[in-house]
Amino acid sequence: MELRGTMGINGRGHLEIGGCDVVDLAARFGTPLYVFDEELIRGQCRAYQKAFARHYPHSRTIYAGKAFLTLAMCRLIAQEGLCLDVVSGGELYTALAADFPRERIYFHGNNKSREELVMALQAGIGCIVVDNSFELEILDRLCEKLGRQVDILLRVTPGVEAHTHTYIQTGQLDSKFGFPLAQGIAREAVRTALEARNLNLRGLHCHIGSQIFELESFGVTIGILYHFLKEIRDELGWTAAELNLGGGLGIKYSRDDSPISPEEYIAYLVESVRENAAMCRLDLPLISVEPGRSIVGEAGTTLYRVGAVKELPGIRKYITVDGGMGDNPRVALYQAVYEAMVANKADKQKTQLVSVAGKCCESGDMLIWDLEAPEVAPGDILAVFCTGAYTYSMASNYNRLPRPAVVFVSQGSADLVVRRETYATLIANDVIPFRLESLEARSVEQA
Repeated sequence: MELRGTMGINGRGHLEIGGCDVVDLAARFGTPLYVFDEELIRGQCRAYQKAFARHYPHSRTIYAGKAFLTLAMCRLIAQEGLCLDVVSGGELYTALAADFPRERIYFHGNNKSREELVMALQAGIGCIVVDNSFELEILDRLCEKLGRQVDILLRVTPGVEAHTHTYIQTGQLDSKFGFPLAQGIAREAVRTALEARNLNLRGLHCHIGSQIFELESFGVTIGILYHFLKEIRDELGWTAAELNLGGGLGIKYSRDDSPISPEEYIAYLVESVRENAAMCRLDLPLISVEPGRSIVGEAGTTLYRVGAVKELPGIRKYITVDGGMGDNPRVALYQAVYEAMVANKADKQKTQLVSVAGKCCESGDMLIWDLEAPEVAPGDILAVFCTGAYTYSMASNYNRLPRPAVVFVSQGSADLVVRRETYATLIANDVIPFRLESLEARSVEQA
């Protein structure tokens, strides 16, 4: 089992992250608990920035906030000089509340509401990524009404199916996202955008999926995009000033995964863009990418406390933890695979195979089916690795479970960045109508 970032095993035989004993973190902040290795997050941000500086300085690294976004995360990303991709009014509100530089915000989404678009325009964000013709029309009208101009990218779908889970493929022709290049749909969107009085068409955006381990899919995509850009240049006289190639790099969830480094990824993208631009005789654009999972995924660890231990002789041994699909739905949703460690017995020999079950009232609430572990007992602390992306952001209150707290750890310090929800939080927005105010049953006259 590979330890990530600043992880280590201390003299007490406990797992440490960022110089903090995770057993102490569990006692201090409670469980379940999301723990983020701040140094590892910053290291991944810098890996992208350094790779671009070496290979193609005319570039932008845009953090995909949907992977994990809080006020503190916005501040960290801003400090590292990255831009920010938001996909909803809530994410945009978080960024604005954190005073994230507005000119560095990109606003995505396949069904932005009028209210969300107005919020973005009034805030003066840097760029809106337009997903469909309906949005293109509404955005131009809203700009006219508000007396604003805005830079846009058009999201296009190239018809490339990346080798990943069906639910997180986004570049294929049959997709809810973007303008298809097929049937002239994207060409007409470019024409419409160029004719709009209040929109400045800066370039194109394309994202083909997530948790990708093969560079070839990106190369094929870039070739298709440049064939389209050449057609548009020849027909409409427009050239893209920016080419946003999305994100999608996979991370090492388990020993079977072989992720691509930011250095390899950026070098490959840059070479592909240079080659295709030269063949098509097009000027080189600003290149932007949108990593999310590959920045924050491996930096996150979720701590649980073990409760019931149940053995079915000759069949399976279950250990049950105090969280599950409420704080990490990815196993149930994507059949995601995780590795874990009994954190308070990190130096003990693994002598058994166990299955880690969550506490939700669902047979499918399983976090790990096969985990090699030492003897596990109630009260032990289980650390599940690589839970930084799409866990907190996808967490729910299923079974009326409060969502966990979040802490950042660095150089021996642990800082709370999201408070744990309470039972009072769960009912804060509940309303009892007048007819239900009494606990006594009310008779209803029949007509």
